[in-house]
Amino acid sequence: MPLWQLLRQRSKKWANVVKSIFDRVSAFAGLVALLPVLVALGMAVALDSRGGVFFVQQRTGRGGGTFGMYKFRTMRPFSEKEGKLTVGSKDPRVTRVGYILRKYKLDELPQLINVLKGEMSLVGPRPEVPEYTAMYTPEQRKVLEVRPGITDYASLRYFHESELLAQSPDPQQTYIREVMPAKLALNAEYLERRSFGEDLKILWLTIVRILA
Repeated sequence: MPLWQLLRQRSKKWANVVKSIFDRVSAFAGLVALLPVLVALGMAVALDSRGGVFFVQQRTGRGGGTFGMYKFRTMRPFSEKEGKLTVGSKDPRVTRVGYILRKYKLDELPQLINVLKGEMSLVGPRPEVPEYTAMYTPEQRKVLEVRPGITDYASLRYFHESELLAQSPDPQQTYIREVMPAKLALNAEYLERRSFGEDLKILWLTIVRILA
């Protein structure tokens, strides 16, 4: 193997190690700092409607395996049986507290637990449900070579995805044929220029987008 290829491989390996350490340290610090907020949000979810505080959904992770992704529960029990996509801000399955959590992406905070466990990263392609990853082409499956993340460029581009899907006569087909391929294209671009600096940029843009 040429020397430049060997050095490149070692550079990527160390970059992955640094990213993993940064993710877990940041997740631990975030969980500790946000503990009072997390407890308050959990109590609000529990008092607003019946059901557990957390919603754990199976998602496809690195290498194609599945893991349980944590969220604060924002919908009424058994809502997933009516479809995995949330359509519009007035989806009747969404609870009152759930609407607020979704609006400010606070329902995603428990995913810091997934980051701490090493199942997710702070930044990376958003994990899909197995039902949709089964539709990926061999080229699209390259996004499964890295840990999925809490945020990415696709999350920023489709920040109001549910409202977009609400305008479609067939939300699921619109997601499969238009939204999902567009997201995967953005993920492919991210993989091409992935770096620690790029991750910090995406984190900053995400914070700005939420607070805007």
